[in-house]
Amino acid sequence: MTNSGRIELMAPAGDFTSMQAALDNGADSIYFGVEQLNMRARASMNFIIDDLPEINKRCSEKGVRTYLTLNTIIYDHDLSIIKTLLDKAKEANITAVIAMDQAVISYARQIGMEVHISTQINITNIETVKFYALFADTMVMSRELSITQIKKICDQIIKDDVRGPSGNLVEIEIFGHGALCMAVSGKCYLSLHSANSSANRGACKQNCRKKYTVIDQETGFEIELDNEYMMSPKDLCTISFLDQLIDSGVKVLKIEGRGRAPEYVATVVKAYREAIDAIAEKTFSQEKVTEWMSRLETVYNRGFWSGYYLGQELGEWSDNSGSSAIQKKVYVGKGRHFYPKSNIAEFLIEAYDLTVGDKVLIQGPTTGSQEMIVETMQVDEKPEAKKASKSDVITFKTDFRVRPSDRLYKIVQA
Repeated sequence: MTNSGRIELMAPAGDFTSMQAALDNGADSIYFGVEQLNMRARASMNFIIDDLPEINKRCSEKGVRTYLTLNTIIYDHDLSIIKTLLDKAKEANITAVIAMDQAVISYARQIGMEVHISTQINITNIETVKFYALFADTMVMSRELSITQIKKICDQIIKDDVRGPSGNLVEIEIFGHGALCMAVSGKCYLSLHSANSSANRGACKQNCRKKYTVIDQETGFEIELDNEYMMSPKDLCTISFLDQLIDSGVKVLKIEGRGRAPEYVATVVKAYREAIDAIAEKTFSQEKVTEWMSRLETVYNRGFWSGYYLGQELGEWSDNSGSSAIQKKVYVGKGRHFYPKSNIAEFLIEAYDLTVGDKVLIQGPTTGSQEMIVETMQVDEKPEAKKASKSDVITFKTDFRVRPSDRLYKIVQA
């Protein structure tokens, strides 16, 4: 938990751009995967083992905790890789490992690395918490629990003085926002059966996000369900009742989304940062919730629902296969130069036109995800230009440093 006493806000980091977006927007901790042994192993965004020192350096400079996800099923041939990775993580001063396999938990304890228990363990009661307290200081609860059930576990931890290896009371972590799986705590076998690609090894093919037809095998009668995506839950969103979740006694709120874009990380983390601070400062209100929701709707989502926290027995299902975001980004061009004395950034336009007044995103591994309005710009050294097109070189003022590795996007209505 953060030093301020506020609930810890944990952000996803699929790559350095998303990690920087999390750091810039108020995350207290980040979680990330390295290469193949994490639940997003097939995602296009993953770190490599040599990135560990840089991850620690950039996060420690901001006082942000770092959690390595090693929460897949582990086979014998994985053990040497596991030990190498944990040794390197320990050497790089990564804060903790998120684990579900006893081999990972055991080796992390051997080398003195803090362990967090993954949601894949499916913890649903205080006795299971007590068992894993022998190994771990933080535990993610099953996603299917209600606030009432979570509060009972948190209260019992205090009553029974349940402490982890650090000697501190065990801390409870929950998911606060992002994609949900139809399977209990993410344990799904559809991908394995259909494509020999195990979701429990981080290789989910997302069968549940597709449209299906139901067939009566006796008569051959077919029916297309009114809800076309009846296995694809809407995204979890808890910002409207975040005060109730915090009151339950949870210590860590986790944002899902290591496979999502940097602007998703920036927008979601910023909204929840403001909400957590508002609750602590007693300024949390319905008016603010409405404003936060309007911002969350601009980035990737499958529609929103409250999960099982409010006691709902069945899920709410999405009505399309992709995002319901009301905005999207289109690639415009790439960074060329930055003039620090005047804070002027230079870009080469490679795709879409850009017009004064457009809202843009500038993203890069060190820059993160920065959003701004282009108020004035110069095109091919012609001042006060109104529009730029493909092959034009443009400059405009920013309040942050731009790098040659950065990419320029325009935000448009979806």
